[in-house]
Amino acid sequence: MQNYCKTIGALAAASALVAGNASAEVEYELHTGYTSEYLFRGLNLGQDLVEVGADVATEWNGIGLSAGAWWGSFSAPTGFNGLVSNANADELDLYAEASKDLGFATAAIGYIFYHYPQGSANKFLVPANDTQEVYFSLARDFGIFNASLAYYWDIDGDNDGYSQLSLDRSFELNSCLDLVVDTNVGYLAEQGQCTAWTTKVALDWEFAERATLSPFVALAIALSDDRDTSYNGSGNELVAGSMLSVSF
Repeated sequence: MQNYCKTIGALAAASALVAGNASAEVEYELHTGYTSEYLFRGLNLGQDLVEVGADVATEWNGIGLSAGAWWGSFSAPTGFNGLVSNANADELDLYAEASKDLGFATAAIGYIFYHYPQGSANKFLVPANDTQEVYFSLARDFGIFNASLAYYWDIDGDNDGYSQLSLDRSFELNSCLDLVVDTNVGYLAEQGQCTAWTTKVALDWEFAERATLSPFVALAIALSDDRDTSYNGSGNELVAGSMLSVSF
């Protein structure tokens, strides 16, 4: 599943393009990266995640529109769901979002389609079948930090009403280098319990016009291991990686 906690979120990047685009121009972004672990909403889904993606964003009649695709390839962990050795798994996510500035906050509604190609280790993953989510979010810039609250509804299955509260702030170190700190807490509305607290620190280095290299580290602290949820047996996770993005 596309990891919205996985460091650089493709949809977040597209939304940022819309926010900075006052005209009706179309903005594009390509990105690729490597992460030592596939961290999804605080869960370790595998090792050595290699990803690529593309996003497009524009504005129409005051409504921000964005869409994109993300492909990830990784190794399912040894012993996971009966695996006796590491095996490759792949995932394709397609997503779209519409947002509107309401003055007090920016509201958004989005859709995500998760596709798991047949073969490799995909049959061992949870969920193993394609699935879809619709989400609703509110975001606001408080000056000293940005805050957002999102609720995800799994159309095909049950994600226990996953919600996420996120805070982030960027510190300009010089004209081409920013320190970005992001932290979020997940919550299962149907279960009435928190899931994980994830914090990411990244250095955004704009080494060329419209090109940014972002090395990062992220720490996820487990807040639940309820046997009735996918967080059964989850633990703390420390990951590192880097993302390269180009916009035009």
